[in-house]
Amino acid sequence: MKKFGYTNPNAVPKVTKVTLNVGLGKGLKDAKFLETAEDTMRRITSQSPVKTKARKSISTFKIREGMVIGMKVTLRGKRMWDFLEKLVKVSIPRIRDFRGLPVAGFDERGNYTLGFPEHTAFPEIRTDEIEVIHGLQVTIGMTTGSEEEGKAMLKLLGFPFNESEENSK
Repeated sequence: MKKFGYTNPNAVPKVTKVTLNVGLGKGLKDAKFLETAEDTMRRITSQSPVKTKARKSISTFKIREGMVIGMKVTLRGKRMWDFLEKLVKVSIPRIRDFRGLPVAGFDERGNYTLGFPEHTAFPEIRTDEIEVIHGLQVTIGMTTGSEEEGKAMLKLLGFPFNESEENSK
C-alpha cells in the first residue's frame, strides 16, 4: 500500500486466478500424448483439464476446425493459493540450472506467464513413470495495473526473479 500510494485497502492488487496450459504441438495425432498430458494436468492441479479446440483450420500445421490442440486448467480460491505456494517452495527450486525467473514474462497489465520446458519439476510427477516429456505454461492473473506492480506483488509472494536481468533494463 505504501509503495504505490494506495489509500483504500480494497484498491490493493490481488491474484485472481492461475491458469495452466499445455499445447499439444507435435502430439496432435498421438492419442497417448493427449492422455499423458491430461493425466499430468490432473495430478498437478487436482482438477480435470478443459480441452481447447481449434477455431479455424490451418492447412500448414495440419489442423482442422474443432480439433483438440491443447488443454487448460483455471485455479481460483484455496486451490490457487495452494498451487502458488507449491510452485514457489517446491517446483521452481527443482528446475534444472535455475538462475531466477525471467522478468520478460510480464504483460502490460501486470499478469505473469512462466513456461516450464519439462513438467518433471512438479512433485506429483515421478520421473520413473514418465513416457513422454512435455512443457506447460503457468499464467498468474492479477488485478494490477502495470508490470511494476505485478513484479512487486510476486516478489512479496516469494517468487525468485533474476536480479541481473532486472538491473540490465
